[in-house]
Amino acid sequence: MAEQANRPERIDRPEYPTALGASSLKSITLLGHDLAEDVMGKVGFGELAFWLATQRRPTPGETRVFEAVLAALADHGFTPTAIVTRLTYLSAPDSIQGALAAGLLGGGSRFLGVTEDCGRFLHDVLTSLDGEPPADDTGWDALALETVRAQREARRFIPGLGHHVHKEGDPRTPRLLRIAAEEGLYGPHLSLFAAIGRVHPQVLGRTLPLNGAGVCGAALADLGLPLELLRGFALLARTAGLIGQLAEELRRPVGNEIFLSVDLNNRSVAPEPYTPAVDATGGSHG
Repeated sequence: MAEQANRPERIDRPEYPTALGASSLKSITLLGHDLAEDVMGKVGFGELAFWLATQRRPTPGETRVFEAVLAALADHGFTPTAIVTRLTYLSAPDSIQGALAAGLLGGGSRFLGVTEDCGRFLHDVLTSLDGEPPADDTGWDALALETVRAQREARRFIPGLGHHVHKEGDPRTPRLLRIAAEEGLYGPHLSLFAAIGRVHPQVLGRTLPLNGAGVCGAALADLGLPLELLRGFALLARTAGLIGQLAEELRRPVGNEIFLSVDLNNRSVAPEPYTPAVDATGGSHG
């Protein structure tokens, strides 16, 4: 009786269920598989990234499309994300993580974020349909024409339409469309996106290219990946590119030249006090 009286009461511990990584004394499991024996050396990184996000192993075709998206978004040269990564490294060479983070934080509505914006936009159009999606190009063109007109009337841009460099066509777009078609993964998001490319000149009066970031968003949405994570996949791809930028900065540094170009060529101007704009109703806006 004395032993029972001195025995500590059993305390219920909280549980945190996960199907991802878990460790024991002698093993590590990941997605229900032994990491060392079943994953390492047998599963490619792109396949694993897809698997981690969906908790289902992708088919070879899905892996091919997904990895094509990652390749398309990895690096685009001296974009703002690359420049800020190099300049942050110049300022803090002891903080590789800071340099990478600086570049990734620049993934927004103009660079990288278009992938998510386009995927969400196309998904919203498709989920607003009363019936089934169109069955042929004629139907897709009609839906695309209605969509472009609505955006034009609302004075809103269409995500994924236009590019500041590839004004005559982004080479990534037709390539990714072909890969998706070859793998039987050319779904409704890509169909609508391609139709927008065909019909928008009728409304806008000019031809704009379907850009690579947009087609990547459409492809990821057709793969059934979470819309909330589409920008995350773009950032995953760009991380590899930014590591490449830093590796090149180590060999052929340009960060200091970029800094000095601005620092030595700035000029002093008179202050321009901020004045809020006033609209016709008497209200103000910035």
